[in-house]
Amino acid sequence: MEIIKNNSWLMLFVLFTCFSLKSHVSFGADTISANQSLSGDQTIVSKGGVFVFGFFNPAPGKSSNYYIGMWYNKVSERTIVWVANREQPVSDRFSSVLNISDGNLVLFNESQLPIWSTNLTATSRRSVDAVLLDEGNLVLRDLSNNLSEPLWQSFDHPAHTWIPGMKLTFNKRNNVSQLLTSWKNKENPAPGLFSLELAPDGSNQYVILWNRSEQYWRSGPWDDNAKIFSLVPEMTLNYIYNFSYVSNENESYFTYNVKDSTYTSRFIMDFSGQVKQMNWLPTNSWFLFWSQPRQQCEVYAFCGQFSICNEQTERFCSCLKGFQQKSVSDWNLEDFSGGCVRKTPLQCENNSLANGKSDQFFQYINMNLPKHPQSVAVGGIRECETHCLNNCSCTAYAYKDNACSIWVGSFVGLQQLQGGGDTIYIKLAASEFESPKNNKGVVIGSVVGSVAVVALIGLIMLVYLRRRKTATVTTKTVEGSLVAFAYKDLQTATKNFSEKLGGGGFGSVFKGVLPNSSLIAVKKLESWSQGEKQFRTEVSTIGNIQHVNLVRLLGFCSEGTSRLLVYDFMPNGSLDSHLFTEKDSDFLDWKTRYQIALGTARGLAYLHEKCRDCIIHCDIKPENILLDAEFCPKVSDFGLAKLVGREFSRDDLDLSLIRVLDIGSWHSISLISPSSGEKTFVEVIAIDACHCPGKSWLS
Repeated sequence: MEIIKNNSWLMLFVLFTCFSLKSHVSFGADTISANQSLSGDQTIVSKGGVFVFGFFNPAPGKSSNYYIGMWYNKVSERTIVWVANREQPVSDRFSSVLNISDGNLVLFNESQLPIWSTNLTATSRRSVDAVLLDEGNLVLRDLSNNLSEPLWQSFDHPAHTWIPGMKLTFNKRNNVSQLLTSWKNKENPAPGLFSLELAPDGSNQYVILWNRSEQYWRSGPWDDNAKIFSLVPEMTLNYIYNFSYVSNENESYFTYNVKDSTYTSRFIMDFSGQVKQMNWLPTNSWFLFWSQPRQQCEVYAFCGQFSICNEQTERFCSCLKGFQQKSVSDWNLEDFSGGCVRKTPLQCENNSLANGKSDQFFQYINMNLPKHPQSVAVGGIRECETHCLNNCSCTAYAYKDNACSIWVGSFVGLQQLQGGGDTIYIKLAASEFESPKNNKGVVIGSVVGSVAVVALIGLIMLVYLRRRKTATVTTKTVEGSLVAFAYKDLQTATKNFSEKLGGGGFGSVFKGVLPNSSLIAVKKLESWSQGEKQFRTEVSTIGNIQHVNLVRLLGFCSEGTSRLLVYDFMPNGSLDSHLFTEKDSDFLDWKTRYQIALGTARGLAYLHEKCRDCIIHCDIKPENILLDAEFCPKVSDFGLAKLVGREFSRDDLDLSLIRVLDIGSWHSISLISPSSGEKTFVEVIAIDACHCPGKSWLS
């Protein structure tokens, strides 16, 4: 009897298990059927194993919010390409369920309330299922008609990623555009402020908008003969992609495909406000291949209200004097859209202030002025100031070319330039300035000040003499001619890393001045995988590689978790600043371009074939070709891949993943093997001379 009872329990357990397996999706399946659901850690995987669909947390350990979406299966770094419930996350993925209900794919949260749906009508009688395709398209299909169009597909509802085969469409019948919309920040997939769409005005071009209202970038109209968008000349030599633009009476759309199906590439509308093309490298990392706008500060309102955008600083954004970050947590996530808020109310806005002191103005020079000023007819700059001071809503003014401009309320788009900009005056409460002292205080202050000046001069002399002494103490020569710098000395030389020259895949570069007045460029490596001893060994190897067309490594710093490299400073900057410029003064003539191309080829040939420890440069691009005072080219960033753990084999070079310099623009092509070197490099330059868009480089 006991045996029969035990067998009965066993049969019930087996039946329950079978029922459970049937009612949930099996791991590895690509389909959700009518009697199946998706919950917890369960996923479906496309037939070829390309994409995965399931629940994910964009900020593990920081947030309890879960979303259901799609990511690459064979990319080691989880990369989300589509999210269903962008605005309504769930907190318990195990109690939340995605299943088919009344002919729709529906997501129920932990309270069993529907929070997302495919939202189709009149489908309750149909037999449907959902399948994840290798193209990255989640499709709801009618099982009763295998030849029918999908009832619903994720390709028609893009998030922030544009993958090959997807269309970004403008529907001419209902005047609706499909949007590629950024995340709010890197940890929140909710729709952000930036979007890419096909312009609804029939101009056959894509535009990037801020808040669906302010356009700050456009692709230019489609050129059907050249098969490119007119303001994106990089499309001219499409070695990787097949581009297609279609416009008919019903719709207009652009789409692309990769020529090599093993190649993983995507376009994203980034929360930085830039559209970016990212390629997956065989070294297990994403590589930024192309982005627009080129300059971060060209993005409309990137830093938010009452802030300054500066291309030369590492973070780009800072608050104006008298203002503070509206949300520190958002700024820490690189979401600056909230901007800054005033620390102290203006006198004009706060009649309860007892001291009655008038508001004042703080001057900023060399600025690109904010957007949307108002013009005021006045006789001069003093009248312009008075007008703004007497207007409680006026927050700033500028006087240029005998014209007065004021800004009412909050403003955006203020940018710090290196020179040649305009002057703006920001209205602040009087308390933001030093208050004048009384007469007794002035007398005492004068006496104390005189003593302080004498003491300060003595202190400066003492510090100067000690620095001259410690300049030889805190640096020491290591193997070869490299110098090991102390971190605090580089911090001093770069003014606490305040003047940013540029940045790339390996880190940011800052301008510095040594005690002997020598100019240097200091690169802060953002990631590194070597131990102290191995790092010094690799740096020593790079330091021993010297050629007239290679940037010279002067020294390094290795303290704690900091790894820095010190190079010669190149006064004419990088080649891209001369290729992609609207200023005639920066445009290079044919002779100079030819010498730059030839010198770059010589530098590469030396790296590939001549030096003792041959190095294959895996990141050739205009930004990595620097120009000295005589415009002699210097190849930079060679040998850094190994320092940060990005090893490239020679076989990897045949995967069309290396960007190559060309005279008018740059493209991705299958290029440099160590044996081809200079010859192939110069051939590419010669070929592209025929395709150089815009200004003639023979001019």
